[in-house]
Amino acid sequence: MLKFCSIFSKSKSKNLFLLRSRTKSTSRSQSSPAAYTFSRRIFPYSKHSSLLAPASISRVPPSRSFATDSEARDSIEYDVVVVGAGPAGLSAAIRLKQLCHQKGADLSVCVVEKGAEVGAHIISGNVFEPRALDELLPQWKQEEAPINTPVSSDKFWFLTKNRAISLPSPFHNKGNYVISLSQLVRWLGAKAEELGVEIYPGFAASEILYDANNKVIGIGTNDMGIAKDGSKKENFQRGVEVKGCITLLAEGCRGSLSEKIIGRYNLREKGGAEHQTYALGIKEVWEIDERKHQPGAVLHTLGWPLDHKTYGGSFLYHMKDNQISIGFVVALNYQNPFMNPYGEFQKFKHHPAIRQYLEGGTVIQYGARTLNEGGFQSIPYPVFPGGAIIGCSAGFLNVPKIKGTHTAMKSGIAEVTFGVLNEGLDMDMYWKALRNSWIWDELYKARNYRPAFEYGLIPGLALSGLEHYLLRGKHPFTLKHGKADHEATNAAQLHSPIQYPKADGVLSFDVPTSLHRSNTNHEHDQPPHLRLRDPKIPETVNLPVYAAPESRYCPARVYEYVADEHNQLKLQINAQNCLHCKACDIKDPKQNIEWTVPEGGGGPGYSVM
Repeated sequence: MLKFCSIFSKSKSKNLFLLRSRTKSTSRSQSSPAAYTFSRRIFPYSKHSSLLAPASISRVPPSRSFATDSEARDSIEYDVVVVGAGPAGLSAAIRLKQLCHQKGADLSVCVVEKGAEVGAHIISGNVFEPRALDELLPQWKQEEAPINTPVSSDKFWFLTKNRAISLPSPFHNKGNYVISLSQLVRWLGAKAEELGVEIYPGFAASEILYDANNKVIGIGTNDMGIAKDGSKKENFQRGVEVKGCITLLAEGCRGSLSEKIIGRYNLREKGGAEHQTYALGIKEVWEIDERKHQPGAVLHTLGWPLDHKTYGGSFLYHMKDNQISIGFVVALNYQNPFMNPYGEFQKFKHHPAIRQYLEGGTVIQYGARTLNEGGFQSIPYPVFPGGAIIGCSAGFLNVPKIKGTHTAMKSGIAEVTFGVLNEGLDMDMYWKALRNSWIWDELYKARNYRPAFEYGLIPGLALSGLEHYLLRGKHPFTLKHGKADHEATNAAQLHSPIQYPKADGVLSFDVPTSLHRSNTNHEHDQPPHLRLRDPKIPETVNLPVYAAPESRYCPARVYEYVADEHNQLKLQINAQNCLHCKACDIKDPKQNIEWTVPEGGGGPGYSVM
């Protein structure tokens, strides 16, 4: 029997589709560009389909005239609100609806996504392990999932400046597939809609809603049509409150709302977790010469061009249609403030063993994103009053596998959420279910791989090799991570500047050229979503002490120091360039930069990442 919350949800006559239909008589040119980035269909499988606009106008961009200036925000209730249409969020939503169909229940589930469309902000390697998908949608092959390039070879190289030394591959990718995760997520979105999940792309969840007892009751989306100076533009539209009996945060790595929840409820301390540690991954998709293409070939490297104190490496995966994905990952606990991860990636592509694949090819797309590398030691207690944190927001990446999609998909464990709403279970059962799942066993066995490299590259290879091949995760000790990433940055006086080769426009490219390939777009006249807690710190600390590291660790040239009228260097934030990678939120030495969501629909527009 459904609880009152579910019944109340279904008795509401207002819903987001109806709100979206209250359009102003505003021309396209007058409204926020973000409001017009919904290129998908309106969702035909919604249980509220009677309130939808006719199919013939389903692609007409909605104008979000939710309320007048003097009114409070409109709200809509659901049983479950999911923030983030990535692998974790969509898998949780799909499984909830499957359980409803199996057990004759009727839970309302919505997914709120800040990207202009499902998949627009999704970027990953990706060698896909189908274990979780086999459990979720066993017929995925027959249902034409975009998973059709099985791994055909699996190589692991240690690079010196001019050589590639072959090492035994520890990745065990037999049975896995080379895919585009953004394409898979789009497919999952369609499957979720077929089951009755309501998905709202272009809506940025900007705040958590609480009741009087400090319980989470949903999220609020940000207002649209606010100018940089805080004034309301002609196309101003209030945000909306999306309330739920249970809220699942599936925002991906370093989710802004998830981090607030972790801090507010002390979830790291409650779970006995260490701090999270991160890496920045930078990726390109190329179309290469057909004669060089080896569908399903997988290559990983360690070593050059990184120094032996910096953890990181590369990947090169042969996809379908003569495409390859090539990327470079740098752990964000690097010490040298002069390091430029983007520059390291461009340099890497000129290695003789790598450039042979790229010569004669064309770059199709570019992007960047941070990833969790803390693993088992860094998993916070995932449950908070009113919901749970799932997927990469909680940090379920398996570092030695370099895979987190399968664990993210499994981490939704929707059976617990369903049981809370229908069987009187306690949400804290999620913690028990997680610990009894194969996620926990897998991450426990992999727990010592990443911290082994705190001692340097060679000791790390030795320790991780011992752990992987001999002890097989049964070491009696659990290694700890070192300093938090922002604390690991040394003062500039301890290092020498690094000179990176100029981009040749053939294999390596300048940032503006790459940024154009990411399809990144933001409304320029909006409040900055990258905020400085203390506006003085860039000029008084970051510049003189650390030689302005934000001008280098950002892979989109968001942060630049420019001379003012007195020839004094001042920080300029080019927020419109932001790839939503979150590196600044993590690596800033004084944690002075706060990443918040911009207007919904902004950011990158990935299609094959």
